[in-house]
Amino acid sequence: MTSCSDRDAERNAAVYDPTANGLNTYALACQLAREGHEGLLEWFSEQGRPGSTAVEAQYPADLGRCGVAPVRVTTKPAQSDDYGEFLAGKAPRAQAVGLASVPDISPHLMPFQADVAAFALRVGRCGVFLGTGLGKTRVQLEFCRHAAEATNGRALILTPLAVARQIEREAAACGYDARVIREQADVRDGINICNYDRLDKIDHDAFGAVSLDEASAIKAFGGKTTVSLTTAFASQRFRMAATATPAPNDYMELGTQSQFLGALEYREMLSRWFVNDTSTASQKWRIKGHAVSAFWDWVASWARMASLPSDLGYPDDGYILPPLKVIRHRVTAPRVRARPGELFASPASATTIFASKKQTLGARADTVAGLVLDDPDEPWVVWCDTNDESAALAARIHGAVEVRGNMRTEDKEAAVAAFCDGSARVLVTKPSICGWGLNLQHCARTAFVGRTFSFEAWHQAVRRFHRFGQKREVRVHLVVDDSEQQADAVVSRKEAAHRLMQAEMAAAMRRNNGMASSRLAGYAPATKTEFPEWMRA
Repeated sequence: MTSCSDRDAERNAAVYDPTANGLNTYALACQLAREGHEGLLEWFSEQGRPGSTAVEAQYPADLGRCGVAPVRVTTKPAQSDDYGEFLAGKAPRAQAVGLASVPDISPHLMPFQADVAAFALRVGRCGVFLGTGLGKTRVQLEFCRHAAEATNGRALILTPLAVARQIEREAAACGYDARVIREQADVRDGINICNYDRLDKIDHDAFGAVSLDEASAIKAFGGKTTVSLTTAFASQRFRMAATATPAPNDYMELGTQSQFLGALEYREMLSRWFVNDTSTASQKWRIKGHAVSAFWDWVASWARMASLPSDLGYPDDGYILPPLKVIRHRVTAPRVRARPGELFASPASATTIFASKKQTLGARADTVAGLVLDDPDEPWVVWCDTNDESAALAARIHGAVEVRGNMRTEDKEAAVAAFCDGSARVLVTKPSICGWGLNLQHCARTAFVGRTFSFEAWHQAVRRFHRFGQKREVRVHLVVDDSEQQADAVVSRKEAAHRLMQAEMAAAMRRNNGMASSRLAGYAPATKTEFPEWMRA
């Protein structure tokens, strides 16, 4: 086989077209011919992408001196727009199934809220992860109004028990046709609001659209609530998941939101962007280092997240919160002694923490009651985790109203209403009951009679007061004993992860909104092509 000459290489450089796909076709042909790959050369000459603009180049006749007859090779130009669109097409994106044309948005929504509502209506199945006080309720109402009109005339908002009446009042104030329902007989055209615990009382197929208020209820993959909600509303074209804490414990919890919305199956999300970290005892899944941007770009294709309007490109005027002051009060528990045969006492466990908190219950309740009674002109919400703690606090704080899990629904609603309208100065309850959705900005004093490992419970409970619309400094009193130091560390770690998630999502939304301006520029060589020695031989 005769080798290509230096003159052939020079000629090759002269005929190279920089608008082609970056492959120097003549050089490749020479190499194939030199190595005797006539069949591969024939295959290469026939390749091309259907529908593309082809650049044709005739190999010089003297290619025959290399042992191969002249052939016509078709190459594709790599224009910048085409290449940018190619890369964008490779990235997974949620499929839009909503409205091709979004109707006029209600003037009751702020501009950034209107943008989120319009995005949700276009996508059809949307996560709305706005911080507390940023207007998730109004976004849900607007979404449900238009989605109902586009389907069968009926939409459903599922919400925690204590929040249903509040949503109904806000809907009435903004002119939405909405009412609280308890069973299927109550369903009417328009927006229907129902508690999660009455899901089995209604016909899921009666609604053209559904919105999950405080959607962190589905954070646990395989959990009963997650499975029942995902199954019940698998056929709805319009779905929304609204919460300030979509993944309070781990980023992988976004997979349950995605699965409910039909964006991507939970396990497929893990396989694409996560790796099982076997270096830790828990072996949790974490995002692959190289996949961080791609993962958040994907989330941004079906969700909106913001802690401030500026995350969505709007000014923060009126949304700067007053200070939040956390005041810790320490109660010393009896020292845990080492068991017989042990040099040191065993590290704190769930059992030892429970035992310690039981021993310090009286002292913690006394401390909280003293704080409340020493500040008699202020409304207070006192948070507890057990019925024993609730009873101890109610006994020490005269006039306090309790909201407990074993109360009738009507009694719970009446107690919350009494606190909201000022009839009761002190509310004693649990984060699991009243820690979500309520607007309690009239109150700027709260206390926790203990600490748990739940960042979500802490964040949501505090945000009942420290939310947009609050005008005063919020003081949070945290009464803990020695055994709860680990819980402090865990909550702090989860809080840092939550803030990082918000930052990553904000960056992804900016990238996606400006994708047209960030496409790759086309290849435009400024210097003459240089070939390696093996091609000059």
